[in-house]
Amino acid sequence: MSTTSSTLWVAYGAEGSVVGTVRRDGDGYTATIAGADASLGTYPTMEIAKGALHGHLPPGSDWPRFVEH
Repeated sequence: MSTTSSTLWVAYGAEGSVVGTVRRDGDGYTATIAGADASLGTYPTMEIAKGALHGHLPPGSDWPRFVEH
């Protein structure tokens, strides 16, 4: 029996609302916008996943605050 673990970071916008998540698992870092039906994709590093998430936020959005859960 093998166990696959993952780590989740929640991205908070400037006003404290959740804007998305980044989940780490065996495949990499998967970024998802809050409320989306599908992820943006899986990326090789956390920094790339954060950038992808930020790039899909409305123009002029501040960089989210990522909190590990």
